Amino acid sequence: MLKHIISAAALLVSSVALAAGPNIPLEKAPVDIRDTESLQRGFMLYQNYCLACHQMQYQRYARSFRDLNIPEELGMENLMFTGTRVGDHITNTMDPADAAEWFGDAIPDLTNVARVRGPNWIYTYLKSFYKDESRPFGVDNDVFPMVGMPHVLQELQGVPYKAYETRLVDGQETQVYVGIRTDGSGEMSEAEYDRAVADLVNYLVYTGEPYRLESERLGIKVLIFLAIFFVLAYLLKKEYWKDVD
Repeated sequence: MLKHIISAAALLVSSVALAAGPNIPLEKAPVDIRDTESLQRGFMLYQNYCLACHQMQYQRYARSFRDLNIPEELGMENLMFTGTRVGDHITNTMDPADAAEWFGDAIPDLTNVARVRGPNWIYTYLKSFYKDESRPFGVDNDVFPMVGMPHVLQELQGVPYKAYETRLVDGQETQVYVGIRTDGSGEMSEAEYDRAVADLVNYLVYTGEPYRLESERLGIKVLIFLAIFFVLAYLLKKEYWKDVD
């Protein structure tokens, strides 16, 4: 019961901390939690780019290693940076008071963020940062205006900016917004970055329901059992009632 109460509280806190921005069209996130390689890449991205600020207090290293087919020794060597044990939750060493001072608010735990926001929101959000030197971290976000965090994936994407084109509108030349572009300084191409974001979102979807695939496999077994039981029960009923007319 206590575990369910804590999870519900985490969902509520996360939903408040991640208050919605304007209602803009969301891109479809190519989520597939059966893609183990994608989940492994997403886990690696999370550990390297997100964990410094965002904890996963309801997900254990051991669970991720087991579900994602990562050998424990390999995972401990390459994906655990805070000196914790393999059975510990995925946490960081950032002081909450310092975080509130630096970022203006408490930093949300991301274990359940995909359940709160949905994968499409996260996917679009991570692709919607753009350069804005008036902001404290030099960026803003179309999905979450006045965002209070830096663009941590900028070294992968490059410096994003809002692009405009001159077009004729009602007979007059007008600057029309055509989307977010990058300056080409990133380590990845546009397609590679999109895939990286998809991998990260995929991992966040998995952590929101790490038992989902297990539940689906169990559900299939239950349905097969019920189908067999139905046949046996029907044959037994016919046997009992064959002489009753």
